[in-house]
Amino acid sequence: MVMAGVLAGCGSDDDGGTLTAYVYGDDAVKIQEAAVKEFNKTSKVKVKLIPVPGTEYVNKLRSAMGSPSAPDIFYNWGAGSIKPYRDAGQLVDLTSAVKNDAVLKDGFLPSIVEAGSLDGKIYGVPMRGMQPVMLFYNKTLFAENKVEVPKTWEDLQKAITTFKSKGITPFALGGSDKWPELMWMEYLLDRIGGPDVFRKIQNGDRSAWGDPAVLKAAQTVRQLVDDGAFGKNFNSVDYGNGGAPTLLNKGKAAMHLMGSWEYSTQLGKAPKFAEEDLGWANFPTVAGGVGDPADVVGNPTNYWSINSRTKYKDEAIAFLKTMASKSYAQALVDNGDVPTTSNAASMLSGSPNPQFATDQYEMVQKAPSFTLSWDQALESKYATPLLTQISKLFAGKSTPEQFVAAMKAVK
Repeated sequence: MVMAGVLAGCGSDDDGGTLTAYVYGDDAVKIQEAAVKEFNKTSKVKVKLIPVPGTEYVNKLRSAMGSPSAPDIFYNWGAGSIKPYRDAGQLVDLTSAVKNDAVLKDGFLPSIVEAGSLDGKIYGVPMRGMQPVMLFYNKTLFAENKVEVPKTWEDLQKAITTFKSKGITPFALGGSDKWPELMWMEYLLDRIGGPDVFRKIQNGDRSAWGDPAVLKAAQTVRQLVDDGAFGKNFNSVDYGNGGAPTLLNKGKAAMHLMGSWEYSTQLGKAPKFAEEDLGWANFPTVAGGVGDPADVVGNPTNYWSINSRTKYKDEAIAFLKTMASKSYAQALVDNGDVPTTSNAASMLSGSPNPQFATDQYEMVQKAPSFTLSWDQALESKYATPLLTQISKLFAGKSTPEQFVAAMKAVK
């Protein structure tokens, strides 16, 4: 399938009016398949969708983009994931197309479009559901122990003390996977220093790792670990195989900081718990911090970008416009996703859990800033050492000061 896509890519002259589109090949790809089928009914230039298995996607895309027959359109995570292609002049700058077209300009939540941009320029159009990181909790444990859902850092510390005294791990954490630990640093830096600190890092200012807010966030992480917030064995707990979610649904952990997909994960593993006992909230405020308490971190969504070498730029943009349609948004809702379109709010009553979907949508809609997950926002040459250093910080193998120094030194 991948070879078929490469052979039919935008470098060939005999494609008979075909736009090839690489997409991440998972369960949700059926929604993109339906959208392509609908678009092709009326367009002279046809879109050919090439699903690439998830584990192979990044490498397959990279090798295809370096060949004469790269895809015309491709799925990505925005920001750092597309920066190498932008730097190589391989992306269509969509800024004017979006700003001059009412469908694209008004079709999506602004914070989502901004999160996928680079240096203020738009290179991607949202094409899947939003995935903010949320504070999930076990409602029964909170009620039994008379604990309020934490809104401030002081509330959170009280909750940690109470749950520990009852032999309950305050927070489930899949430390063996590393990336769940990153969510703590992302929110803490936002709450303490605001979104601009990481924005500078994302834009290539390595010295911004030396911002006092980064050190304070790292120190707060160490304090949480030392206070037993994650228990003693979090380094051997995973997320991918269900370790951390199981701690929450079995009542062994009270809370879990995780992407919004935690709801569907719990629905699959423990449906009764998901429907009756799973609660969710915003990340708490931090005293003295300058970040807006409504700010969100996570994966805003996935995006379609267009190869600058395509012969059918106008038709590619026309296809991207269909992502703002009501029928496409409805298909996402029916699949349990929360669309990033401006018109999504009215559709969420048909979601598998309307309350969760609505809360999630409003959380993102009201967010002054939506910071993309650091490991997606940064190029892999920075993201890989970042995950290593985060893991060392949580495991007590490095100090907050050593974490800062190590990240400033990454070239």
